[in-house]
Amino acid sequence: MTNPTTLPKPKASPQRMGHVIRLKPDALAEYKQMHTQVWPEILTLLSQCNIRNYSIFLKEPENLLFAYYEYYGDDFAADMAKMKQLPRMQEWWKITDAMQIPYDDRRAGDWWAAMEPVFFHP
Repeated sequence: MTNPTTLPKPKASPQRMGHVIRLKPDALAEYKQMHTQVWPEILTLLSQCNIRNYSIFLKEPENLLFAYYEYYGDDFAADMAKMKQLPRMQEWWKITDAMQIPYDDRRAGDWWAAMEPVFFHP
């Protein structure tokens, strides 16, 4: 478990992020199960990379996954590069990516398709 005093102090206003991807129908049960017990190293790394309030929602029967998180850091590219370097994160993605179907129109280098924020009420 991460010691909260070792985490970066969040900025006052986060960058809110939304992403979508499809889930393979035959992977539904395993995907849900994996996310009931996310590996502790993954959770720690998310926090160290300034990601907070991370949620993934599932819309059935379409098997649409919607992810939301808040980024509190100052250098998103650097934090994402840090995340990609952890072997345990690479292992997690190898498993979960095989369960997903990305959209063809996503940005180059992205696996999940980014969504444009159109409304926010604090």
